[in-house]
Amino acid sequence: MMGGKTLMKWPKQITTSLVEQLIKAERDIHKALMIFDSATAEYNNGFRHDQNTFGLMISRLVSVNQFRSAEGMLHRMKEENCELTEDILLTICRAYGRVHRPLDAVRIFRGMADFQLKPTQRSYITIFDILVEENHLKMALSIYREMREMGIPRSVVSLNILIKALCMNNRTIDAALRIFREMPNRRFLPDSYTYGTLINGLCRLGKMNEAKELFHEMRQKCLTPSVVTYTCLMHGMCRSNNVDEAMKLLEEMKRVGIEPNVFTYSSVMDGLCKGGQSFKAKELLDTMVKKHLLPNTVTYSTLIHGLCNEGMLSEAVELLDRMRLQGLKPDAGLYGKIISGFCATCSYQEAANFIDEMVLGGVSPNRVTWVRHVKIHNMVVQGLCSNVDPTRAFQLYLSMRTRGISVEAGTFECLIKCYSKKGDQHKTARILDEMVLDGCVPDEGIWNAVMSGLWDRKKVREATELLLAELMHKLFEPQS
Repeated sequence: MMGGKTLMKWPKQITTSLVEQLIKAERDIHKALMIFDSATAEYNNGFRHDQNTFGLMISRLVSVNQFRSAEGMLHRMKEENCELTEDILLTICRAYGRVHRPLDAVRIFRGMADFQLKPTQRSYITIFDILVEENHLKMALSIYREMREMGIPRSVVSLNILIKALCMNNRTIDAALRIFREMPNRRFLPDSYTYGTLINGLCRLGKMNEAKELFHEMRQKCLTPSVVTYTCLMHGMCRSNNVDEAMKLLEEMKRVGIEPNVFTYSSVMDGLCKGGQSFKAKELLDTMVKKHLLPNTVTYSTLIHGLCNEGMLSEAVELLDRMRLQGLKPDAGLYGKIISGFCATCSYQEAANFIDEMVLGGVSPNRVTWVRHVKIHNMVVQGLCSNVDPTRAFQLYLSMRTRGISVEAGTFECLIKCYSKKGDQHKTARILDEMVLDGCVPDEGIWNAVMSGLWDRKKVREATELLLAELMHKLFEPQS
């Protein structure tokens, strides 16, 4: 035993390849670390970790975001006089980039000198790319200038990353195009990635004519566009209402043997739905599923919104069911669209069912969807009152109050008129009381409805006087 952990039984002669094999085979990171520590627990076997075993363990640690332990390994290497390589440090840098922590990646890069390492072209390009990817453009361009000052030569890779940085906004896109046009004069031939980066940037900024010209030029030079380039171009076409052109490009992809991905199909579906062709978009979904591509939340949301806008509620509900069967959880915005669709067809019971389902499923609105959330709740309560289902309306009203959803004056009015007509004095008085407590003043129409309901009951005078006294007290009592 050592440190409370059981050491595995090792052969007399431990080799680096054996340690690597055991660490790779162990899925549990904690057990893999125990194997790593166990190999050198007793030094009589003469085994010490080298760059390979340290590098492998660090790679395993950062793959599960155990960054502190990984950095601890760096210091352990220094203490054990094990030479640290650039590759090991870049493994940590890339891992920080993957989890959107670019400043930590820069910190590791800047700490190379502590390990007697001088950054090479590969290190600079790695950090430059991470910073651009995370939109830290000012720092990224500073790294690029530093790289030039250090005498590190340009390459197609570094120029591609620079072009990507300059494609981020309208102010610098022209500079990106100038560098692109200058590249052949400096003996750097633009590749598929160069063209793809520029096309993506131009599409994102709405410069579709320039993007299409570059795409045509790319094919003339026998450079094959990637699925990402095709998708960016189609997405841009759909955003500029050129859905037919996007569909032609989708067919072209299939002809040249480039398989569309989920994002490709989702982009075209979005364009079809916005153009009032949701049924065609649904056919595209079926094609996608046949190719064993699983739709994501965005795909389903796009289609459900489109189908609801075109009044195809049964198809929208069917897709919502498919979405849940796939293990995806609809959000409040999606439920809201379905509920609004049922309200538009006066199907308030079905709308109420979906509100219940949303609440039971623990789906809550965010700040963006909250106003719509309040509106549909009030709409459904009012609709249930109009459809003479006061019990369901009252239940939903109580649920709204419990969950802190504001009740509109019109909803109070519908409930009061409904229960007054029904002759339920108790509920009428309660709703009136809560209406006043919420700061809503009953108007003449509400009072007429209350009086009309009371007039048909026995002991009219006593009931009226009691109700009026209670309400006047609520209206005029001093505020605490």
